[in-house]
Amino acid sequence: MMGKSALRALSVCIVLLSGPSLVHAQGNAAAGKEKSEPCAGCHGEDGNSNAPIFPKLAGQHASYLAKQLHEFKTEKRVNPTMTAMAEPLSDEDIDDIAAFYAQQKITVEKAEAPNALGEAIYRTGNASSGVPACTGCHGPDGSGIPSARFPALRGQYAAYLEKTLNDFKSGERANDANSIMRAIAAKLSDEEIAAVSSYTSGLR
Repeated sequence: MMGKSALRALSVCIVLLSGPSLVHAQGNAAAGKEKSEPCAGCHGEDGNSNAPIFPKLAGQHASYLAKQLHEFKTEKRVNPTMTAMAEPLSDEDIDDIAAFYAQQKITVEKAEAPNALGEAIYRTGNASSGVPACTGCHGPDGSGIPSARFPALRGQYAAYLEKTLNDFKSGERANDANSIMRAIAAKLSDEEIAAVSSYTSGLR
């Protein structure tokens, strides 16, 4: 039988999957390599950024990357720099760039061990505060669910994951479907956010 945390995580995913169609066009990765050249300064030539303040794009699902670029372009996700980068891109450009990065291999960060708190939050959540397990939407190994545009988290910089959770918690980032991530992050303590970010970064 499923535990309460697992059931909550499943219900989160069902809610998100009940949204608009998630059909995503296939891009041309070869064309995307050339089109991604302006992105290399922050995200690296192969999508592995050198600075933890910039997310790694290598190995991320094309469907998720395309969604983020469209939302930067329309300012649904607020970031002046990324909006300026995305605004000139056509739908085809976005699909091509997303396809290129999706085919790259992410460099996985070394996990800090032991990290019992981070592992507990990721795998079982926190029943007392109503936080569901991260595995429900991001998978046991952090690989995400591309058909639902749930991002892969494994190998991402811990600092970037921590910033993302804090941005959802504060409401600075608000492009999550049905406010799911904002609702979850609001229930996490600063200690839990740091711990689960560190643990998730080292998943393989």
